[in-house]
Amino acid sequence: MTALALTHTAPLTLPRVTRRAVLKAFRAGLAPLKAEPPQRLADWAGENFYLSPEASHTRGEWAAWPFQIGILDWMGDDAIEELSVRKSKRTGYTKMLLAFMAYCAAHRRRKLALWQPTDDDRDSFVKSEIEPMLRDVRALGPVMPPRAAQDTIKLKTFLGSVWHLLGGKAARAYRRITVAVALIDELDGFDQMVEKSADPITLARGRLEGAPFPKLVAGSTPRLKGLSHIEHRSLQAQVRMRYLITCPHCDAEHPLMWGGKNVPHGFKWDTNRPETVRHVCPHCHGSITQADYLARWVGTWADQDEAYRYGADRIWRDATGQPCRAPRHVAAHIWAAYSPQRSWESIAREAIEAAAKFKAGDHGPMQGFVNETLGDVWELKGESADEHVLAKRAAADAQPYRCGTVPVGCLKLVAGLDVQDDRVEVVVWGFGLGEEMWCIDYQVLHFNLSVESEWAIVDRYLETRFTQAWHGGGMPIDACTIDSGGHFTHQVYYWARKRAHKATHAGKGSSKAGQPIKGAFTLQDIHWNGQKLKNGARLYAVGTDTAKDLIFGRLQVTQPGPGYVHFPTDLPHTFYKGITGEMRVLVKTPTGEEHRWIKTYARNEPLDCTVYALHAAHCIGVHLWTPAAWQRLLAAVQPPPDLFSPIAPALQGAAADAAREAAKAEDKPDPPRRHAVPPADAIAALRETAPRNQLPAGRQW
Repeated sequence: MTALALTHTAPLTLPRVTRRAVLKAFRAGLAPLKAEPPQRLADWAGENFYLSPEASHTRGEWAAWPFQIGILDWMGDDAIEELSVRKSKRTGYTKMLLAFMAYCAAHRRRKLALWQPTDDDRDSFVKSEIEPMLRDVRALGPVMPPRAAQDTIKLKTFLGSVWHLLGGKAARAYRRITVAVALIDELDGFDQMVEKSADPITLARGRLEGAPFPKLVAGSTPRLKGLSHIEHRSLQAQVRMRYLITCPHCDAEHPLMWGGKNVPHGFKWDTNRPETVRHVCPHCHGSITQADYLARWVGTWADQDEAYRYGADRIWRDATGQPCRAPRHVAAHIWAAYSPQRSWESIAREAIEAAAKFKAGDHGPMQGFVNETLGDVWELKGESADEHVLAKRAAADAQPYRCGTVPVGCLKLVAGLDVQDDRVEVVVWGFGLGEEMWCIDYQVLHFNLSVESEWAIVDRYLETRFTQAWHGGGMPIDACTIDSGGHFTHQVYYWARKRAHKATHAGKGSSKAGQPIKGAFTLQDIHWNGQKLKNGARLYAVGTDTAKDLIFGRLQVTQPGPGYVHFPTDLPHTFYKGITGEMRVLVKTPTGEEHRWIKTYARNEPLDCTVYALHAAHCIGVHLWTPAAWQRLLAAVQPPPDLFSPIAPALQGAAADAAREAAKAEDKPDPPRRHAVPPADAIAALRETAPRNQLPAGRQW
């Protein structure tokens, strides 16, 4: 009966407008389930991508240049998990990146996140590049719902996918999002460590966990050698691809190379005539012009080790020529000479002008040429200490010692502390006659810095009494300075305030030229545990550049004595890399030439700790003590035995005589203060006679 009733039921009639609206909504709802035929990114972009007039010299449909096809294919290849592109300007990378974003939304339906170095960079990129693309690329129309209220400059929603558009300065920009594609633009513009937590690649990769086809694409113009993110990622890649052209003279393949003045191949031109520029083949030394290159500009991507090739057939092949699976991590290098938008003559002219400026002492144009045109890293030329030389110095010391031991002649201990997100690093330094220095210990204390009770770890360490090689007694730390310029500022203020009676200071670095190591202090309010302590802490300005100049100068002293720096034999190599992790370079400023310290190694905490230890030493006036004051301290800290005790082996002969003379000096008035410090004859004699086999082995922390 029911079936009969249904059979004879009259059909439902709806107005035409309503039927169209229902069908449109039905199709829109099923659109994310539609499976489109798989298509390579280069092919999809050729059919669908569009050049907007606001962001391009021309407008209209986009045709990829031959070298771009490979990069586009690698962006869209699910077998390639990471792509690192080292590039110069005018290579079309931004347009390739935009095409890939549109491809992910319209063709793949995949969620992505794009990070720019700063929020301002993100805002500019969205307004000048992304908004015109959303308007002009028709393929995005079917997946773009009516602009919802939640669509902002940092969030764009599509049917089946979403774009997160973020600045990369803050660690929170890498949290609480889950995507299948992570894009980082201008990677070398990011901090080495994002808010001292991790590097941007590590943070971005964390957003891909769980994705069936994770993809991380990072591109950048490289900057400084040793600090370049893109250089590091390229070195980590499974293959490093170069675009090869075929020489019309010998049919051998080679990349376009800059060459150089002392290299027989690469770019050459007649003296002061950049219009005569040509490229010389490294195989036959035949020359081609840019017109010859553009006439034959279909080439092949090949690995530097010839292990992989990606040719015009767009198939990955191994060293034997057999098809193979794509590598997991691919790096590519492309520079301005490959681009039809940049003439070879303009490149040569830029090089000539930059070389002239370089000879005159202005390094800026040459660095810009190397970075922006050659797509290569710039290697700083300046003054720095050699980590390997310092490491060898420890073993060659006349009185070798281990961490935690105070050698003969070291009379006063201070500490410098550097605060990180999850730890406090400490370096303890000792001072002797003529400000001779000994590194006594280096420790990394891990704890939760936001919990007040856990700062007791630092307190316990600073209460350590270090074993003296002279007589086995203990020596305390007399003063310390802690960096308050990073995170946990108020926790540092509060902790330093509680320890003010123990000569604990809070400092903040100042790179102002001529700033004294111990600058003036200001009173700071403390906000801690819901309380406000008005003017609760003293904050000292620390002349970091002045301190680094002094440290660098002392590291150049090669003979033990005044100003010489000693190191224990068991320091980790990371300490030496850290204390030599900056370079002093001469730069031009509006007021003239000045020396500036540039970081060349990300983990330079040992150097920062040493700077703050110098500040602590200046706070107790070590740099002002007269020779007589040092002699009195020597007699008090490392005294000779009394008349009723047998003379110890370490105090026989010249050492005993020197110690007795120091004891006599205790009863004499201080002589007038002089700038010159006499040689430390007494300390040298003690060092020569100290038995090495009786030195303590140090202590465990």
